Amino acid sequence: MAGSRAKRYKIIVLMAAGGFLLWPGQNRKLPLEKIKLPPGFSITVYSNQVPGARSLALGEKGTVFVGTRPEGKVYAIQAGKVITIASGLNEPNGVAFYRGTLYVAEISRILKFPDIENHLDDPPAPEVVYAKYPADNWHGWKFIKFGPDGRLYVPVGAPCNVCEPPDPVYASITRLNPDGTGMEIYAKGIRNTVGFDWHPQTKELWFTDNGRDWLGDNAPPDELNCAPKPGLHFGFPYYHGSGIPDPAFGKNFPKINLVSPARDLGPHVAALGMRFYTGQIFPEKYRNQIFIAEHGSWNRSDPLGYRLTLVTLRGNRAVSYETFAEGWLQGKSSWGRPVDVQVMPDGALLVSDDKAGAVYRISYQP
Repeated sequence: MAGSRAKRYKIIVLMAAGGFLLWPGQNRKLPLEKIKLPPGFSITVYSNQVPGARSLALGEKGTVFVGTRPEGKVYAIQAGKVITIASGLNEPNGVAFYRGTLYVAEISRILKFPDIENHLDDPPAPEVVYAKYPADNWHGWKFIKFGPDGRLYVPVGAPCNVCEPPDPVYASITRLNPDGTGMEIYAKGIRNTVGFDWHPQTKELWFTDNGRDWLGDNAPPDELNCAPKPGLHFGFPYYHGSGIPDPAFGKNFPKINLVSPARDLGPHVAALGMRFYTGQIFPEKYRNQIFIAEHGSWNRSDPLGYRLTLVTLRGNRAVSYETFAEGWLQGKSSWGRPVDVQVMPDGALLVSDDKAGAVYRISYQP
Protein backbone atom coordinates (compact mmCIF):
# COMPACT_ATOMS: atom_id res chain seq x y z
CA MET A 1 0.00 0.00 0.00
CA ALA A 2 1.21 3.48 -0.74
CA GLY A 3 0.70 7.01 0.51
CA SER A 4 -2.04 7.86 3.00
CA ARG A 5 -3.64 4.46 2.54
CA ALA A 6 -0.56 2.81 4.05
CA LYS A 7 -0.91 5.03 7.09
CA ARG A 8 -4.59 4.28 7.52
CA TYR A 9 -4.44 0.51 7.39
CA LYS A 10 -2.22 -2.15 8.80
CA ILE A 11 -2.44 -5.92 8.81
CA ILE A 12 -1.58 -8.08 11.78
CA VAL A 13 -1.44 -11.84 11.27
CA LEU A 14 -1.46 -14.06 14.35
CA MET A 15 -0.97 -17.80 14.32
CA ALA A 16 -2.51 -20.19 16.80
CA ALA A 17 -0.34 -21.89 19.41
CA GLY A 18 -1.64 -24.45 21.83
CA GLY A 19 -5.25 -23.47 21.16
CA PHE A 20 -4.66 -19.81 22.03
CA LEU A 21 -3.69 -17.00 19.69
CA LEU A 22 -0.59 -15.16 20.80
CA TRP A 23 -0.14 -11.39 20.59
CA PRO A 24 3.50 -10.30 20.21
CA GLY A 25 5.03 -10.26 23.68
CA GLN A 26 1.91 -11.70 25.26
CA ASN A 27 0.86 -15.21 26.26
CA ARG A 28 -2.18 -15.21 28.48
CA LYS A 29 -4.98 -17.59 29.18
CA LEU A 30 -8.44 -16.42 30.11
CA PRO A 31 -10.07 -18.02 33.18
CA LEU A 32 -12.83 -19.82 31.29
CA GLU A 33 -13.06 -22.38 34.09
CA LYS A 34 -14.98 -19.70 35.99
CA ILE A 35 -17.78 -19.63 33.40
CA LYS A 36 -20.86 -21.59 34.43
CA LEU A 37 -23.01 -23.04 31.64
CA PRO A 38 -25.93 -25.49 31.49
CA PRO A 39 -24.99 -29.19 31.28
CA GLY A 40 -23.60 -30.23 27.91
CA PHE A 41 -22.33 -26.77 26.98
CA SER A 42 -18.67 -25.76 26.82
CA ILE A 43 -16.82 -22.52 26.14
CA THR A 44 -13.45 -22.07 24.45
CA VAL A 45 -11.41 -19.14 23.21
CA TYR A 46 -12.04 -18.38 19.54
CA SER A 47 -9.48 -15.57 19.72
CA ASN A 48 -8.00 -13.62 22.62
CA GLN A 49 -6.26 -11.14 20.33
CA VAL A 50 -9.09 -8.76 19.49
CA PRO A 51 -8.60 -5.67 21.69
CA GLY A 52 -11.90 -3.97 22.47
CA ALA A 53 -14.00 -6.59 20.64
CA ARG A 54 -17.58 -5.32 20.25
CA SER A 55 -20.12 -6.07 17.51
CA LEU A 56 -19.84 -9.21 15.38
CA ALA A 57 -20.82 -9.96 11.79
CA LEU A 58 -20.33 -13.04 9.65
CA GLY A 59 -19.11 -12.98 6.06
CA GLU A 60 -20.15 -15.36 3.29
CA LYS A 61 -16.79 -17.19 3.45
CA GLY A 62 -16.83 -17.64 7.21
CA THR A 63 -14.90 -14.50 8.13
CA VAL A 64 -15.89 -13.03 11.50
CA PHE A 65 -15.78 -9.23 11.44
CA VAL A 66 -15.38 -7.40 14.75
CA GLY A 67 -16.01 -3.72 15.49
CA THR A 68 -14.53 -1.73 18.36
CA ARG A 69 -15.13 1.60 20.08
CA PRO A 70 -12.25 3.82 21.27
CA GLU A 71 -9.72 1.50 19.63
CA GLY A 72 -10.99 2.80 16.28
CA LYS A 73 -10.26 -0.51 14.54
CA VAL A 74 -12.16 -3.16 12.62
CA TYR A 75 -10.85 -6.71 12.67
CA ALA A 76 -11.40 -9.82 10.60
CA ILE A 77 -10.86 -13.32 12.01
CA GLN A 78 -10.35 -15.99 9.37
CA ALA A 79 -8.66 -19.39 9.43
CA GLY A 80 -6.75 -18.81 12.65
CA LYS A 81 -5.64 -15.28 11.76
CA VAL A 82 -6.66 -11.90 13.14
CA ILE A 83 -6.37 -9.13 10.58
CA THR A 84 -6.78 -5.41 11.21
CA ILE A 85 -8.65 -4.20 8.14
CA ALA A 86 -9.21 -0.60 9.27
CA SER A 87 -7.88 1.74 11.93
CA GLY A 88 -8.23 5.38 12.91
CA LEU A 89 -12.03 5.31 12.66
CA ASN A 90 -14.45 7.14 14.95
CA GLU A 91 -15.78 4.44 17.31
CA PRO A 92 -16.56 1.82 14.62
CA ASN A 93 -18.74 -0.28 16.91
CA GLY A 94 -21.18 -1.56 14.30
CA VAL A 95 -20.37 -4.03 11.53
CA ALA A 96 -22.76 -5.68 9.06
CA PHE A 97 -22.15 -7.87 6.03
CA TYR A 98 -24.35 -7.78 2.94
CA ARG A 99 -23.78 -9.26 -0.53
CA GLY A 100 -20.01 -9.31 -0.31
CA THR A 101 -19.67 -5.88 1.28
CA LEU A 102 -18.77 -5.01 4.86
CA TYR A 103 -20.63 -2.03 6.29
CA VAL A 104 -19.13 -0.20 9.28
CA ALA A 105 -20.87 2.37 11.49
CA GLU A 106 -18.90 5.27 12.87
CA ILE A 107 -20.69 7.78 15.10
CA SER A 108 -21.93 10.01 12.27
CA ARG A 109 -21.19 7.95 9.16
CA ILE A 110 -21.80 4.60 7.53
CA LEU A 111 -18.86 3.25 5.54
CA LYS A 112 -18.52 0.23 3.28
CA PHE A 113 -15.68 -2.04 2.17
CA PRO A 114 -16.72 -3.76 -1.10
CA ASP A 115 -15.63 -7.33 -1.85
CA ILE A 116 -13.78 -7.37 1.46
CA GLU A 117 -13.37 -11.13 1.90
CA ASN A 118 -11.30 -11.28 -1.27
CA HIS A 119 -9.06 -8.44 -0.07
CA LEU A 120 -8.39 -9.07 3.61
CA ASP A 121 -4.64 -8.85 3.01
CA ASP A 122 -5.03 -5.61 1.08
CA PRO A 123 -8.17 -3.88 2.39
CA PRO A 124 -9.72 -1.27 0.13
CA ALA A 125 -10.17 2.28 1.29
CA PRO A 126 -13.69 2.68 2.69
CA GLU A 127 -16.44 4.32 0.73
CA VAL A 128 -18.84 6.66 2.53
CA VAL A 129 -22.43 5.43 2.28
CA TYR A 130 -24.13 8.01 4.50
CA ALA A 131 -22.68 10.89 6.53
CA LYS A 132 -25.61 12.76 8.04
CA TYR A 133 -26.10 11.07 11.40
CA PRO A 134 -25.55 13.23 14.51
CA ALA A 135 -21.98 13.55 15.76
CA ASP A 136 -22.83 13.30 19.49
CA ASN A 137 -20.52 10.96 21.40
CA TRP A 138 -23.12 10.29 24.11
CA HIS A 139 -24.83 7.08 22.93
CA GLY A 140 -23.42 7.81 19.48
CA TRP A 141 -21.81 4.40 18.85
CA LYS A 142 -23.99 2.14 16.76
CA PHE A 143 -24.95 -1.48 16.22
CA ILE A 144 -26.07 -2.06 12.64
CA LYS A 145 -27.68 -4.97 10.85
CA PHE A 146 -29.48 -5.67 7.58
CA GLY A 147 -33.13 -6.61 7.90
CA PRO A 148 -35.16 -9.13 5.89
CA ASP A 149 -36.22 -6.22 3.67
CA GLY A 150 -32.62 -5.71 2.51
CA ARG A 151 -32.33 -2.35 4.26
CA LEU A 152 -29.68 -1.36 6.79
CA TYR A 153 -31.06 -0.60 10.25
CA VAL A 154 -29.12 2.02 12.21
CA PRO A 155 -29.96 3.28 15.73
CA VAL A 156 -29.37 6.82 16.96
CA GLY A 157 -29.12 6.97 20.76
CA ALA A 158 -30.36 9.79 22.96
CA PRO A 159 -27.68 12.51 23.39
CA CYS A 160 -28.18 12.49 27.16
CA ASN A 161 -29.02 10.33 30.16
CA VAL A 162 -32.65 11.43 29.88
CA CYS A 163 -34.08 14.35 27.90
CA GLU A 164 -36.61 15.24 25.26
CA PRO A 165 -34.39 14.83 22.19
CA PRO A 166 -33.75 18.03 20.20
CA ASP A 167 -34.34 16.28 16.88
CA PRO A 168 -36.68 13.39 15.94
CA VAL A 169 -33.78 11.27 14.70
CA TYR A 170 -32.44 10.90 18.25
CA ALA A 171 -33.67 7.98 20.41
CA SER A 172 -34.72 6.05 17.32
CA ILE A 173 -33.95 3.20 14.99
CA THR A 174 -33.58 4.34 11.40
CA ARG A 175 -33.22 2.39 8.18
CA LEU A 176 -31.78 3.15 4.76
CA ASN A 177 -31.01 1.46 1.48
CA PRO A 178 -27.59 -0.18 0.96
CA ASP A 179 -26.53 2.78 -1.22
CA GLY A 180 -27.39 5.27 1.54
CA THR A 181 -30.61 6.57 0.02
CA GLY A 182 -34.08 6.57 1.55
CA MET A 183 -33.13 7.12 5.20
CA GLU A 184 -36.20 7.11 7.44
CA ILE A 185 -37.11 6.63 11.09
CA TYR A 186 -38.50 3.15 11.76
CA ALA A 187 -39.15 3.30 15.54
CA LYS A 188 -39.01 6.03 18.23
CA GLY A 189 -38.73 6.40 21.99
CA ILE A 190 -35.64 4.16 22.25
CA ARG A 191 -32.98 5.50 24.60
CA ASN A 192 -30.05 3.43 23.39
CA THR A 193 -30.25 0.11 21.59
CA VAL A 194 -26.96 -1.64 20.83
CA GLY A 195 -28.42 -4.93 19.63
CA PHE A 196 -31.32 -6.18 17.53
CA ASP A 197 -32.39 -9.09 15.34
CA TRP A 198 -35.41 -10.38 13.43
CA HIS A 199 -37.48 -13.39 14.43
CA PRO A 200 -36.54 -16.20 12.01
CA GLN A 201 -40.19 -17.08 11.36
CA THR A 202 -42.28 -13.93 11.83
CA LYS A 203 -39.54 -11.54 10.59
CA GLU A 204 -40.48 -9.11 13.37
CA LEU A 205 -37.77 -6.82 14.75
CA TRP A 206 -36.71 -7.37 18.38
CA PHE A 207 -34.22 -5.13 20.18
CA THR A 208 -32.63 -4.42 23.54
CA ASP A 209 -32.75 -0.96 25.12
CA ASN A 210 -30.65 0.43 27.96
CA GLY A 211 -32.61 2.17 30.74
CA ARG A 212 -31.71 5.57 32.14
CA ASP A 213 -29.34 6.09 35.09
CA TRP A 214 -29.75 7.68 38.52
CA LEU A 215 -33.13 6.32 39.58
CA GLY A 216 -31.52 3.95 42.08
CA ASP A 217 -29.99 0.50 41.97
CA ASN A 218 -33.19 -1.30 41.02
CA ALA A 219 -34.90 1.01 38.55
CA PRO A 220 -35.50 1.25 35.76
CA PRO A 221 -35.01 -2.12 34.07
CA ASP A 222 -33.34 -2.54 30.74
CA GLU A 223 -35.80 -3.69 28.09
CA LEU A 224 -36.40 -6.25 25.39
CA ASN A 225 -38.82 -4.85 22.82
CA CYS A 226 -40.61 -5.98 19.69
CA ALA A 227 -41.37 -3.67 16.77
CA PRO A 228 -43.50 -5.65 14.29
CA LYS A 229 -44.22 -2.58 12.16
CA PRO A 230 -42.82 0.92 11.63
CA GLY A 231 -44.04 4.02 13.45
CA LEU A 232 -44.19 2.69 17.03
CA HIS A 233 -43.01 4.67 20.08
CA PHE A 234 -41.35 2.79 22.96
CA GLY A 235 -41.67 5.36 25.73
CA PHE A 236 -38.40 7.25 26.18
CA PRO A 237 -38.11 9.72 27.89
CA TYR A 238 -41.63 9.63 29.33
CA TYR A 239 -41.88 6.09 30.63
CA HIS A 240 -39.31 3.41 31.42
CA GLY A 241 -39.78 -0.34 31.57
CA SER A 242 -43.34 -1.52 32.11
CA GLY A 243 -44.88 1.77 33.16
CA ILE A 244 -42.37 3.67 35.32
CA PRO A 245 -43.00 7.39 34.70
CA ASP A 246 -39.88 9.51 34.46
CA PRO A 247 -39.67 11.97 37.39
CA ALA A 248 -38.85 14.87 35.07
CA PHE A 249 -40.58 13.98 31.81
CA GLY A 250 -43.45 11.72 32.80
CA LYS A 251 -45.69 14.75 33.19
CA ASN A 252 -45.04 15.60 29.53
CA PHE A 253 -46.56 12.31 28.43
CA PRO A 254 -47.64 12.79 24.81
CA LYS A 255 -51.05 11.80 23.55
CA ILE A 256 -49.79 8.79 21.64
CA ASN A 257 -49.84 5.07 22.23
CA LEU A 258 -46.61 3.93 23.83
CA VAL A 259 -45.49 0.32 23.42
CA SER A 260 -44.57 -1.55 26.61
CA PRO A 261 -41.54 -3.84 26.67
CA ALA A 262 -41.95 -7.45 25.64
CA ARG A 263 -39.87 -8.17 28.74
CA ASP A 264 -38.29 -6.13 31.52
CA LEU A 265 -34.67 -7.17 31.93
CA GLY A 266 -32.39 -6.65 34.93
CA PRO A 267 -31.82 -3.07 36.16
CA HIS A 268 -28.70 -1.49 34.68
CA VAL A 269 -27.41 -4.78 33.24
CA ALA A 270 -26.46 -2.98 29.99
CA ALA A 271 -28.22 -5.42 27.66
CA LEU A 272 -26.37 -5.06 24.35
CA GLY A 273 -26.08 -7.64 21.57
CA MET A 274 -28.89 -10.13 20.99
CA ARG A 275 -29.54 -12.88 18.46
CA PHE A 276 -32.16 -15.46 17.78
CA TYR A 277 -30.54 -18.87 17.93
CA THR A 278 -30.97 -20.37 14.46
CA GLY A 279 -28.43 -23.20 14.73
CA GLN A 280 -29.11 -26.90 15.09
CA ILE A 281 -26.60 -28.20 17.65
CA PHE A 282 -28.18 -26.66 20.77
CA PRO A 283 -31.15 -28.56 22.25
CA GLU A 284 -34.62 -27.84 20.89
CA LYS A 285 -35.57 -25.53 23.78
CA TYR A 286 -32.99 -22.97 22.59
CA ARG A 287 -33.97 -22.84 18.93
CA ASN A 288 -35.53 -19.58 17.73
CA GLN A 289 -35.04 -18.17 21.22
CA ILE A 290 -33.12 -15.01 22.18
CA PHE A 291 -29.59 -14.86 23.60
CA ILE A 292 -28.61 -11.49 25.10
CA ALA A 293 -25.12 -10.27 26.01
CA GLU A 294 -25.34 -8.22 29.21
CA HIS A 295 -22.28 -6.00 29.40
CA GLY A 296 -22.77 -5.24 33.07
CA SER A 297 -23.71 -2.29 35.28
CA TRP A 298 -21.25 0.57 35.72
CA ASN A 299 -22.67 2.42 38.73
CA ARG A 300 -24.86 -0.07 40.61
CA SER A 301 -23.91 -0.68 44.27
CA ASP A 302 -23.94 -4.42 43.63
CA PRO A 303 -22.78 -5.08 40.06
CA LEU A 304 -25.27 -6.93 37.88
CA GLY A 305 -25.03 -8.37 34.37
CA TYR A 306 -21.64 -9.49 33.00
CA ARG A 307 -23.37 -12.60 31.62
CA LEU A 308 -25.39 -14.13 28.81
CA THR A 309 -29.11 -14.46 29.34
CA LEU A 310 -31.81 -16.39 27.52
CA VAL A 311 -35.30 -15.10 26.79
CA THR A 312 -37.76 -17.81 25.80
CA LEU A 313 -40.68 -16.89 23.56
CA ARG A 314 -44.06 -18.49 23.20
CA GLY A 315 -45.53 -17.03 20.07
CA ASN A 316 -44.63 -13.35 20.35
CA ARG A 317 -44.70 -13.38 24.17
CA ALA A 318 -41.50 -13.45 26.18
CA VAL A 319 -42.40 -16.01 28.85
CA SER A 320 -39.07 -16.42 30.67
CA TYR A 321 -35.75 -14.65 31.28
CA GLU A 322 -32.90 -16.58 32.81
CA THR A 323 -29.11 -16.67 33.10
CA PHE A 324 -27.42 -18.88 30.51
CA ALA A 325 -23.70 -18.20 31.10
CA GLU A 326 -22.06 -16.36 33.99
CA GLY A 327 -18.69 -16.05 35.68
CA TRP A 328 -17.16 -12.96 34.07
CA LEU A 329 -18.15 -11.17 37.30
CA GLN A 330 -16.37 -12.43 40.43
CA GLY A 331 -17.62 -10.72 43.56
CA LYS A 332 -17.64 -7.02 42.74
CA SER A 333 -14.98 -7.12 40.06
CA SER A 334 -15.06 -8.47 36.52
CA TRP A 335 -12.43 -9.94 34.24
CA GLY A 336 -14.64 -9.75 31.16
CA ARG A 337 -17.73 -8.02 29.77
CA PRO A 338 -19.84 -9.71 27.04
CA VAL A 339 -20.92 -7.39 24.23
CA ASP A 340 -22.38 -9.28 21.28
CA VAL A 341 -23.35 -12.77 20.14
CA GLN A 342 -23.23 -14.40 16.72
CA VAL A 343 -24.59 -17.76 15.56
CA MET A 344 -22.08 -19.61 13.39
CA PRO A 345 -22.83 -21.95 10.46
CA ASP A 346 -21.90 -24.98 12.58
CA GLY A 347 -24.40 -23.94 15.26
CA ALA A 348 -21.86 -22.66 17.78
CA LEU A 349 -22.43 -19.29 19.44
CA LEU A 350 -19.68 -16.67 19.42
CA VAL A 351 -19.49 -14.08 22.20
CA SER A 352 -17.38 -10.92 22.07
CA ASP A 353 -15.78 -9.38 25.16
CA ASP A 354 -14.35 -5.87 24.96
CA LYS A 355 -12.71 -5.96 28.40
CA ALA A 356 -10.79 -9.20 27.81
CA GLY A 357 -10.20 -8.40 24.14
CA ALA A 358 -11.56 -11.78 23.18
CA VAL A 359 -14.15 -13.73 21.23
CA TYR A 360 -15.41 -16.99 22.77
CA ARG A 361 -17.09 -20.01 21.20
CA ILE A 362 -19.90 -21.81 23.01
CA SER A 363 -20.80 -25.26 21.73
CA TYR A 364 -22.95 -28.18 22.85
CA GLN A 365 -22.39 -31.91 23.01
CA PRO A 366 -24.69 -34.16 25.08
